[in-house]
Amino acid sequence: MPHAQDPRVEQLLRELHATLGRRKRPEDVAHLVQDLFAAQGADLDAATRTALAKATETSLRTLWHGYTSMREEFAAPCGAQRQLARAAELFPAVPDLPAEAGDDPDRIEAVIRLAGEEIHRAYGQNDFGMDRLDRAERAEAGLGGVSKRRYNKRFRLLVRMEAKLARLLAEQRRREVVLTGKGALAHRMPYELFAADPGTAAFVAYMTARARMRSRFTFDVQRRPYDEVAAALFERLRAAPGSTGWYAIAHVHPVAEVLGHLDDRSLGRLLVHWNGVLREVAGVLEEAWNRCPLERGTMIVRRGKDSSTWNQAAQAWTTARNHWFALLTELGEDGILDRYCPGKVPRLMAADVAYGHLRRGRGLHPDTFVWSELPLPWEVLRGEAECPRSLVEAVCARHRVDPVATGWTAARPAAQAVAFGATPELVHGVAVRDPLMASALRSAGVFSGRGKRAAAEEWS
Repeated sequence: MPHAQDPRVEQLLRELHATLGRRKRPEDVAHLVQDLFAAQGADLDAATRTALAKATETSLRTLWHGYTSMREEFAAPCGAQRQLARAAELFPAVPDLPAEAGDDPDRIEAVIRLAGEEIHRAYGQNDFGMDRLDRAERAEAGLGGVSKRRYNKRFRLLVRMEAKLARLLAEQRRREVVLTGKGALAHRMPYELFAADPGTAAFVAYMTARARMRSRFTFDVQRRPYDEVAAALFERLRAAPGSTGWYAIAHVHPVAEVLGHLDDRSLGRLLVHWNGVLREVAGVLEEAWNRCPLERGTMIVRRGKDSSTWNQAAQAWTTARNHWFALLTELGEDGILDRYCPGKVPRLMAADVAYGHLRRGRGLHPDTFVWSELPLPWEVLRGEAECPRSLVEAVCARHRVDPVATGWTAARPAAQAVAFGATPELVHGVAVRDPLMASALRSAGVFSGRGKRAAAEEWS
């Protein structure tokens, strides 16, 4: 790579790549992009200069540049470092392991199995009443010199470690769902692919930051990721298609123009991956549904329901489904949808938001009625229910929904660029005036629970 010899460019590319796993504000990423182009000595066109200047201009927003009251890291699962350290104390066969081993499920399971061999316990034997060895069995197994108290302590530790491993796997899967829903495959992109072309890296990092903007408490649509800054960065890539990393861009922006630059092998690799994501996310949705069935006809969340898990999985499903549809279309295989067309999955809506829509004469979104009449997506993926394109079209027609324009039976059309807007500080989805005010209000618990609607009207 020609830029690899420039330490400043390399440093900025590393910083941009690090944002793919975080939740940086688009303005902060735009600052890095501006610095990257300056370090390269890139000759920017007027549109790109204007767009970047608008995102980084001196204003109330840049007065707080580099500081925000909101977390910039996605919550990471708590590893099993403490349990591994305790296992090393109690079991001579278990070595001292580095801290990163506590985040690796395979290494944790290997330690549980290795330690279990010392006390003749098989993996999965977790019943304290039935699976422990009594005195005679311990003596027969060569553990006669181990006291009952010490044996029980070891047995209990391994039982707790198995439970911890199960929680860690579930939390890691949930984090993967969140990252996929918010930024598609950005967080999985290796540095070498990301940094092969600085212009591509700038676009991918900025688009990912825009896609990960937090949802606002509003009765209108959420802001779209593709804005005028992203459009200007993309226009630069159009001007030099030979050097652009189209495969990297397809990880986050699967429009026909981007996919058209890829060969069938690259398209097929992405399709296989997204097919796997659909199945994983469908499993999360099914688990959430089985724990607490929802009101399909309204999708209004009730008190005590786990709306977070469902909404995170629904967003990941939407992202994966959009990529999957776009790739099928580009490969000329969208005929598959004639037999196999899994529907969209709506998010749960808070009761006060639903009430606000009702007061404004909007009612429920038409997609809710379509979703409620189609087979559940996990049943479709397993082949337990049929959902051909003709069925989706018939249900859409019944509720006066355009199945193509709304993405029910076809890939969505390319997004039109929206105007850039500064990222607001949010407290439970409500925009406030500045980061310090947001910190104070969050500490005080303002805007949580009831009264959020009135707060939104006052502060947004």
